[in-house]
Amino acid sequence: MDARLNVFGNPTAGKFLKHIVSAGKVVADSTLPPATQELVKIRASQINGCGFCLDMHTKEAAVAGETSVRLNLVAAWREATVFTEAERAALELAEQGTRLADAAGGVTDEAWANAAKHYDEEQLAALVSLIAVINAFNRMNVIIQQPAGDYQPGQFG
Repeated sequence: MDARLNVFGNPTAGKFLKHIVSAGKVVADSTLPPATQELVKIRASQINGCGFCLDMHTKEAAVAGETSVRLNLVAAWREATVFTEAERAALELAEQGTRLADAAGGVTDEAWANAAKHYDEEQLAALVSLIAVINAFNRMNVIIQQPAGDYQPGQFG
């Protein structure tokens, strides 16, 4: 299976990717816990059906020490006992921020207030930015049908 568009060989796509990768680096360098960052990326990618991002972020999370139990339960985080209250708040915000079209009001005040109980303003800014960035990556990869399965941890530096 080949992608519909070679984003790595296309000048316009390459420039765009360079900018969203830079935006992602801002989040990666923030004080938002790395485990939370990976969980959020995985959950948004599950919702959006982005195999490429799921392949990448589950492998990166595993290399960083995330357990297979937690990785396997991200899709069912509400019923799982393996996530902290802070992680659960981040996952809820990620779901609502990813499913904007499913709710007339977007992200609820309750979800925002719950996240704000666990994260300071800088971490909230990073969390919101992360949700936006992973959704941009997901949409690009789903549109072009970027194949999944061959990602190697650290592949993109």
